[in-house]
Amino acid sequence: MGEHTDTGGSGKGGMARVSGGARSWSGKSKPAKVEIYTRWSFHAFVVGELVLMVVSTLGHGDPPASGWFLLLGCTHALVAGTYISYALQWALGRQARPTRLLAATAVLSAVGSVVTMGLFAANPDPSADEAQSIGYLLVAFAGFGVGALIVGMRRVKSMLLVVLAAVGVVALSGLAFGVPFARLLGCVLGVLIAGLVMTFTSGFSVWLVKAVWDLDRARELQARLAVAEERLRFGRDLHDVMGRNLAVIALKSELAVELAQRGGTEQAAAQMSEVQRIARESQREVRAVVRGYREVDLHTELEGARGVLQAAGIGFRLEGVDTGKGAGGNGTGRDGTDGTEGVGGGSGGGAGGTAGLAADVQSALGWVVREAATNVLRHGDARQCTVRLTVREGCDAVLVVENDGLPDRAALARAGAESPPRPAGAGLAGLRERLATLGGTLDAGPVDGTHFRLTARVPLAAAPTGTTETAGIAETTGAAGAAGAAGAAGAAGAREVTA
Repeated sequence: MGEHTDTGGSGKGGMARVSGGARSWSGKSKPAKVEIYTRWSFHAFVVGELVLMVVSTLGHGDPPASGWFLLLGCTHALVAGTYISYALQWALGRQARPTRLLAATAVLSAVGSVVTMGLFAANPDPSADEAQSIGYLLVAFAGFGVGALIVGMRRVKSMLLVVLAAVGVVALSGLAFGVPFARLLGCVLGVLIAGLVMTFTSGFSVWLVKAVWDLDRARELQARLAVAEERLRFGRDLHDVMGRNLAVIALKSELAVELAQRGGTEQAAAQMSEVQRIARESQREVRAVVRGYREVDLHTELEGARGVLQAAGIGFRLEGVDTGKGAGGNGTGRDGTDGTEGVGGGSGGGAGGTAGLAADVQSALGWVVREAATNVLRHGDARQCTVRLTVREGCDAVLVVENDGLPDRAALARAGAESPPRPAGAGLAGLRERLATLGGTLDAGPVDGTHFRLTARVPLAAAPTGTTETAGIAETTGAAGAAGAAGAAGAAGAREVTA
């Protein structure tokens, strides 16, 4: 009668895992929170209907309905609540439409409305309390019944038809039982108003949940497309750089082989020298492509983090960051106030600026800002994020990113804070490897139980320009030495490249 079969894809870790009890409320995504809130709002409707049934049938000395009527009302409330739960799953595209529950809810709503109109006819001159109790019953059966059925509708026209059908059932049953016109008109108007209110409430709630999940999937898709586009760009640049050079190397190598076979050793050596020159040139070009692909600008990353976080409704504050307005710079917080604090330290005072930092230091700290902003969006529920940069000339540069959305331990593990080192670029572990090449360190963890702080330190004296290339050069040199292609000449060439 409506099994839960997840067919809604795996957006944001799978929408069907909303009810995972192992994760706390703060560990759930925002779409999951919206869905849980909506579900419990619908459950509140069921509880409200049950309360109305009990009050209307048992709250008076001479109740207007028997125990069988109470049983009918409770059955209607439970069936409608079950239908709402499965209909919401269908509305989100996770399972088939619960048609049997839909039919059962519609039948019970119609039967309850007809029986309630029969109570009006059986009590031609009811007291004020009895009339109020019967009115509650009619609202429970017709109004809540319409609100439940709306969850399984997608078109506004279908929703309005459900309201008109409920009004028609009440009007026809009242005419059939001979209910006085004034009382019948009041019942019809009451059902119409209650039906329209419940239609708007239920329809808007379902639409809101769907819109939130759609926006979440669209944001994730946009991120994947951006990564794919960057991969295509990198592949295109690498092809443009290496394609021609490799073709020339292959051609000159073949020419050198033919010359050597014919006894032209001097000409063959000249061709191999040219091959060596082109290989070194290709190495420099590839290194430039990779450097352009991997290095980032700290100021650009700070502005990008500001825009992304503020777009997500998270306040952003810069402290001690030079934005080009002089020493110390300016950083405007979310509230429009000056977010700059001049940070002093070391001999002569320290300026909290980015202009005086070496390119490789700015690149490493820029990656820290990018990863920190990503973690704030993905793993926490922050409302405010503060970035503070302290530069002590001749000593070190310290970047602190702190937010008030403490992520759960599972998110930290996924980010790499509690896992062994992984390849560069894999979350916080990748940041540690980037900073380690400059002699820097990275610390990440909770503060005061409510905040999460990430601190990156880079020693300025130990970060000469060109350090970021050391690992790649050493790896290339090792590969050349392993090949053993040219003996002493190859070793000399490797030393030249390393230098």
